Amino acid sequence: MPAIERQPSSEDFLKSLGFPTLSVHETFTHFDFTKPGRRVLLIGPMGSGKTEFAARVWRDAAVAQTKSDAVRALTSTGGVDRRKIFFIRSEIDGARFTDYPEDALAYRNGYIRCGDNIARIRDSFGLEQVIRDNPEVGTYIIDEASFFDERLAYVVRNASLEKGCMFIFPTLVLNFRRDLFNNTARLMLDIATDVIPLTAYCEHPDCMDSAFYTYRFYNVDGIECPALFFDPLIVVGGDRIKESLAEPNYAARCDKHHYLPGKEYTFFTLKPLGEMAGRGGTEPLVRELEAMHSHVEDSLLYQNLLMRYGDDEYGEKYMASILPGLIAEKALCYLFCEQNLVSEQLLTRLVFDLELDIPYLEKTLAANRRPVVFNQPYLL
Repeated sequence: MPAIERQPSSEDFLKSLGFPTLSVHETFTHFDFTKPGRRVLLIGPMGSGKTEFAARVWRDAAVAQTKSDAVRALTSTGGVDRRKIFFIRSEIDGARFTDYPEDALAYRNGYIRCGDNIARIRDSFGLEQVIRDNPEVGTYIIDEASFFDERLAYVVRNASLEKGCMFIFPTLVLNFRRDLFNNTARLMLDIATDVIPLTAYCEHPDCMDSAFYTYRFYNVDGIECPALFFDPLIVVGGDRIKESLAEPNYAARCDKHHYLPGKEYTFFTLKPLGEMAGRGGTEPLVRELEAMHSHVEDSLLYQNLLMRYGDDEYGEKYMASILPGLIAEKALCYLFCEQNLVSEQLLTRLVFDLELDIPYLEKTLAANRRPVVFNQPYLL
């Protein structure tokens, strides 16, 4: 991995000052804008400082822009200057940092203002337009790139190779399930030239281990309720703890304190029910969704959780995963958006027949790029 924050002579320098022999860590120094075409991934769980690192790059660029024309020659390729930075966020990420100015590159406990060099975009076509509109910009910071369509990776690669632009991605690579976030994340890893992993303290109150994972949970009457494995992939949350049945919270967690109930159920029960429904055998799925919606203790999900976690050290924590409700809605989102096992026609029928939460479903399906508007009652 190319080093962008390393001083090879740090140890020799400290010894020259009279320091005794001790463990000398790599120097955390200024960002290098001289190398063209770099694609830098800043990865880590929520709260690990990815966006704050990006803000530090922005501040370094402001200092670098005060340098002479000799420096400009080092940081420029053709008409682009990598000291000139543009910050990009997703349109669906508007719930975060609402107390900050519109032009803020905001992170936990701080922000810097970007002026005109900031935009919210919907997809990779929006990124292409930003690049066309800013021909002198040489560095683009794209926050949470995994929220965008996978075509973004190719737009980035082409611009870096053809124009010498540099791209920096403070992004989640792993989702709350500890899987690769999506195909976009996989492609970002494929095209990256630099990867900088960041960690955080585990946010469990009894732990000081390093956290590599993002944990999703809901707060219900003060109880921490882990998200089920089939919780919708993209649910944008803010940076305040919320008491909500529909909006989750996120925390950095170590392996021990990252609770993820329902994985076995998803693959052994829910997905086969969806496959059966896709072939026309809808009744078993309907029964399970109706139980989830009306009386969860009668569902196969509840039985699976009880059998799997009933005697576990953290059994009470795992069983709390059913308290937030909206379980049938989440299961349908998973089968429709991620597994493509339920058709839009069947989805619509189930939503109206079971009287599911339409506002929640419309918002969640749109966030997961499978928008459906349930504006007409389903007719038999």
